[in-house]
Amino acid sequence: MPPQTATTKRLLKESTELLTPSPTSLADIHATPINDNLYDWHFTIAGPPSPSVYSEGIYHGRIVLPPTYPLRPPSFRFLTPSGRFEVNREICLSISGHHEDTWQPAWGIRTALVAIRSFMDAEAAGQLGGVEASEGVRREFAQLSREWRCEVCDCGSNEEIMKEWKEKCREAGLGDGPAAEEGDDDERKDGRKEGDGESTKATNTTSEQPQAREQPHINSRPTTATSPELSTSRSDIPIQSRPSTNTMTSVQPPRTTVAPAQSSDGPWLDRAIVGVLVALVFMILRRIVNTDEVV
Repeated sequence: MPPQTATTKRLLKESTELLTPSPTSLADIHATPINDNLYDWHFTIAGPPSPSVYSEGIYHGRIVLPPTYPLRPPSFRFLTPSGRFEVNREICLSISGHHEDTWQPAWGIRTALVAIRSFMDAEAAGQLGGVEASEGVRREFAQLSREWRCEVCDCGSNEEIMKEWKEKCREAGLGDGPAAEEGDDDERKDGRKEGDGESTKATNTTSEQPQAREQPHINSRPTTATSPELSTSRSDIPIQSRPSTNTMTSVQPPRTTVAPAQSSDGPWLDRAIVGVLVALVFMILRRIVNTDEVV
């Protein structure tokens, strides 16, 4: 027997969980490998609850898992006509092989099937593998789907497969009671968050747009409130500057009073200079007179 790989161990674990009724089992979802091939599964799911147009339907499909699962996502296709997905064509979802970037290895086959079940009520809108049809056509397909039989499984009609699986759940004490419904609701919520990633991103972007538009109004209010404060603070500056000019001019008069005191010494110097000059002139004249007498 060849050694088990990480992918094989993971698929064996999921197969045991999906085929053995447990508190985590969902009575509306059944999946099993085909002919002991862990990479090729068939699933049977009940339609979304009322008022969905698929509420009366039971649908059968195929899951193909890659050798690197769960690192890469599986691919899904519906084999039962539903009016929502093309028959035997791979569908494009955020949890399928068409969107490997949004797939998370923590997700499993059950989580993916819950997401597909909740995604059935969304419109195709050009989706790969999607089909546009009226509500009447989809309700008619839902009624016919209960008697649909898979030639590969050869396990009876969709209704018989689902009835047998629900009987096992009842024998295990699960039944269709509140516990099973609550678990179904929890898984459905997880499926919508995980599987319907594209639609939630679109709603988030649309909800963020009004907030982005309101931000300029919110930011504009503080600016208008602070502008009066700035204007009043600026108007106070020239009022304070006036006393400063007065103090400057009041200091100048003492300087002008000191100037006459310094200029009062000027006449004494002038008189001394004049006296020296007069003395020199007198001495020169006296000498000239003396020289004339000698001659």
